[in-house]
Amino acid sequence: MLYLLTIIILLSILLCLGVALWAYLTFHPQFGGKITPEDRQNYARSPHWNGKIFENLSPTGDDVSLSNLPGLIQDNLKDAKHKIPQRPIPVVPFDLETWENSTAPFQFIWYGHAVCLMRLGGQNLLIDPMLGPDASPVGPIRTKRFSDNTLSVIDQLPDLDAVFLTHDHYDHLDYSSIQRLKDKAGHFYVALGVKRHLRRWGIAPEQVTEMDWWDEGQVSNVQLTFTPSRHFSGRGLTDRTKCLWGGWVLQTPDYKVYWSGDGGYDTHFREIGERFGPFDWAFMECGQYYKLWTQIHALPEEAVQGAIEAGAKVSTPVHWGGFKLAPHDWRDPVQRFVKAAAQEKLDIVVPKIGERVSSEARPPVVDWWEDYN
Repeated sequence: MLYLLTIIILLSILLCLGVALWAYLTFHPQFGGKITPEDRQNYARSPHWNGKIFENLSPTGDDVSLSNLPGLIQDNLKDAKHKIPQRPIPVVPFDLETWENSTAPFQFIWYGHAVCLMRLGGQNLLIDPMLGPDASPVGPIRTKRFSDNTLSVIDQLPDLDAVFLTHDHYDHLDYSSIQRLKDKAGHFYVALGVKRHLRRWGIAPEQVTEMDWWDEGQVSNVQLTFTPSRHFSGRGLTDRTKCLWGGWVLQTPDYKVYWSGDGGYDTHFREIGERFGPFDWAFMECGQYYKLWTQIHALPEEAVQGAIEAGAKVSTPVHWGGFKLAPHDWRDPVQRFVKAAAQEKLDIVVPKIGERVSSEARPPVVDWWEDYN
């Protein structure tokens, strides 16, 4: 009798835990929206949808497995004091008057990691506005941002003509950030599949345009194209690669900008350069790489090579300076990017977080990141 009672209690506990997990995965807003039959019909029109998932242009994967997990954990713990800054990195306050009065054809502010405010053709544009404090908001282990109080940056920003979302990973798409900026945003241009998340978060469907690779759009006099990258997507246990990923080409008759988006090195850089280049400015993903996932995150030297193949006149490394998402020293991406760019004679700009940069007044490269180690 005691044995049977014990079994019943254990099964009851497991059932309660299972129900709690189901409820958490189903109702927590950070996981985003579920795919509807209408969504699947829409995805099926894409040549990159194989009926179940989206696929890269080249065969792509990672080498993470149970057998090499101990080594990954060991590398994450090794030399821990250099994996994150030793104190919070401050964010330069936003100056609305200077921003609005600038007559430069292009200006931008990088807010760490992959967040970038741009003004191009008189339009205020915001890319991947993940300004939340944590890149693992639903995980057992948190990934704290290197800068404090970044959500408040959204309140300082001007009204936005467009917001661009490259894919749905947590370090690029954040529930709390979207809630805070949705009343400022004129329209959302997003990777195919991301709309379901915004729909769940209260963004009107007519305010969102999903885009496949090479799809084009227009924001006033700014022409935009969603371009391929070599990466993946997903926010939950069952939606890996069920939304697309990519980068952006933004251009006016006088100025061209390329945002690479996340991803490993591949032939798409050269193709984008041939189709749209040369670019006046290119923002290249550079960070969160590791030997087990080299196909989905480019090394700094590969990022420089990608910028050159795309035809960049000036380049800025992004996807670093915000979170620790890989075992490398947090400064390693920018240190190696700067060195490789010098060797290849590629002009670069590496602004402080929150620093306004104008195409008419490029700041010199100063290793400000060394002040935080």
